[in-house]
Amino acid sequence: MKKKTKFVTVEEAVKAVRSGDEIVLANFCAEPRHLPMALVERAGELKGCRIFHLTPFGLFQKKMADPGMEEHIRIATPFCGRRKDVRRLLKEGRADFYPMSFGQYPRLLRSGDFKSDVLMVTVSPPDNNGYCSLGVSVDYIFAVLERPCRLVLAEINPNMPVTYGRSFIHVSDIDYAVEVRDPIFELEQFEVTEIERKIGESVATLVEDGATIQIGYGAISEAAILFLGGKKDLGMHSEMVPEHVRPLVNSGVLNNSRKSINKGKIVCTFHGGTAELYKWLNHNAIIEMQPVDYTNNPNVIAQNSKMVAINSALQVDLYGNIYADVLGLEDQYTGSGGAIDFALGCAISDDAKFVSTLSSTTSDLKYSRIVFHPTREENPFAPQMPLVPRYLADYVVTEYGIASLKGKNNNERARSLINIAHPNFTATLTDQARRAGLIHGKF
Repeated sequence: MKKKTKFVTVEEAVKAVRSGDEIVLANFCAEPRHLPMALVERAGELKGCRIFHLTPFGLFQKKMADPGMEEHIRIATPFCGRRKDVRRLLKEGRADFYPMSFGQYPRLLRSGDFKSDVLMVTVSPPDNNGYCSLGVSVDYIFAVLERPCRLVLAEINPNMPVTYGRSFIHVSDIDYAVEVRDPIFELEQFEVTEIERKIGESVATLVEDGATIQIGYGAISEAAILFLGGKKDLGMHSEMVPEHVRPLVNSGVLNNSRKSINKGKIVCTFHGGTAELYKWLNHNAIIEMQPVDYTNNPNVIAQNSKMVAINSALQVDLYGNIYADVLGLEDQYTGSGGAIDFALGCAISDDAKFVSTLSSTTSDLKYSRIVFHPTREENPFAPQMPLVPRYLADYVVTEYGIASLKGKNNNERARSLINIAHPNFTATLTDQARRAGLIHGKF
């Protein structure tokens, strides 16, 4: 027998949360506008709660930094999305970080390692049959529902687009519903820099007609989309659909007609962009939303013919290790995201390309992002822990060109990476590589 949803105020909804509950927020731009803040506002009444989120958008994250808040509600995250307050809490030991790839999040939430007692989501209004769409983010939601969680709190918002695929829950699955009309969260858009343009142009040369692409979160990786207009019959199997995909679809370049699986569909698990993107997504049959343990399953990724996975990095060493989530050892800048999932998927595929993109230097030109091996003496902020190991490295792209690493020995890797480093640092890198025995003979 289906339960009856209670339509209440946001303050009434969060009163159902108990001490000791572990709460899961819908991901990214699907984060509820009001429920998290209302929960944090009554934190003094609670003890021993934890809240799971990735990149937070709402003002509640500021409140989470209040002294002693972690005794009431503590952040737990595998991806802090460059948010300063979350990074500081992690650095101070006042929040919990889970080192795992995006594709593993559902297992964490389904298994009970994170208890997933309460789910907070944003959904579209129910259709004539009572079904609400999860809209711009499905990724780990079904893992929480299947556990099952004790309580589902939802903001029902007409601004949430209706997306297709595995994107629907019945209104009767919701315990407490709050009706809102706020715009859902958007991603700020920036002009493409000259460095990003050069990187994007190089990445585009690696994408063949008929390829299936994945674009990771980040301006440098997303810039590649702008230079794919001359391609034919592209497909997409990705975590997210960023803003600039729309023109490729509208022009017929990205039509998914030559995909080896999920033919005719853009398969993804979340979206992030502007209201224009959300308007385009609404009732768009080309979009097929799937949970992240499908989109990011390496075995599924490997089934896509001519897969090209494009992801941003912070640093690459001359051995081919790729650093992308930590500054130094203490500053958890982001998290793994899906980079490892797609690196593994590309590694077991016969024709895939895993592309790591980064500018050759830090923004102040002070430090090289191509390094012999990171040392805190040279750069105190240099990432010290690799995310993607050298054994899975493939293409690395800076504004100075492309280094192809797969199938290359250490000497060849070091030479090709030095060739795409900033000229101000090539002499030092060459000397370091020679002294380490990475480079022999003339360069």
